[in-house]
Amino acid sequence: MFEQPTLYNMQIAIHNWMRAETIEATVARIASLGYHALEIEGSPDKYDTKYVRQLLKNHNLICWGSVTLMLGERNLLSKSEAQRAASVQYVKDIITMVKELDGQMVSVVPGTVGKIVPDARREEEWQWAIDSMKECYDFAEKSGIRLGIEPINRFETYFINRGDQALALAEAVGVNCGVCLDIFHMNIEEDNPLAAIERAKDRLVGFHVADNNRLAPGMGKINWEELVNKLKSVGYDGALSVEFSPPVDRTPANPFPGNIDENPIGLTAEQKKFLEDHGSSAVTEAFYTMLTKKSIETLLPLL
Repeated sequence: MFEQPTLYNMQIAIHNWMRAETIEATVARIASLGYHALEIEGSPDKYDTKYVRQLLKNHNLICWGSVTLMLGERNLLSKSEAQRAASVQYVKDIITMVKELDGQMVSVVPGTVGKIVPDARREEEWQWAIDSMKECYDFAEKSGIRLGIEPINRFETYFINRGDQALALAEAVGVNCGVCLDIFHMNIEEDNPLAAIERAKDRLVGFHVADNNRLAPGMGKINWEELVNKLKSVGYDGALSVEFSPPVDRTPANPFPGNIDENPIGLTAEQKKFLEDHGSSAVTEAFYTMLTKKSIETLLPLL
């Protein structure tokens, strides 16, 4: 009799926004490599949740959650009321998708990725962010899904770069509003990432992982044993969600020659823009599989 796995203690998940491929290809790859869960791309219009739910079950995987893809007009603190409303609806649609997939959380980046200049007074933007997040939060509470506000680095947003900022917004939104930390961004913005984890522990609902160079865990300088032990010590029992985003290297110094996919199949304009906003590009299946394999080989022994 098949039994759906449950998340207990920490397990390993992976995002799927980093490569344009079918959900079937992603699920087959991560199942074969020993992953426990998927953090599905925040594109609710793209997925038949009934089909994906069964696909995950068939591969003995679960949906851990999702992450907002804040590009284009998506901005919870826009000066445009209509833009904020549309962005709130987008987050609600992701919450519904995750609920239908039996997931647990949604990581929310409040502002547009790639927008690094504000267009309103800070008091206005702060209140717009609170109001938008509260509407998403109320919807998530009724759906049984946790929200985690995610700080990302200053080169991708001017709004919410550090854990303390995410905590301040979460506290203004609601008692169950959480934060989702990402060690790649923390390595840039936090003076002490381990101390930031300690401060966030009571609201920590998600944790994203890539090495300091945004390659797979184990391909940079982050001390993964120290990091995982810290997460254990604060009682984090969610997933470590792999989210590498390899940098573009078109020079003769590229240590991974041939890794860029010059003719990607199925790469939408939205996906292409999101990759570009993260300083990345389409990569070959062989390179992507190597990064996926390296990630779990580094992390799994530490759990």
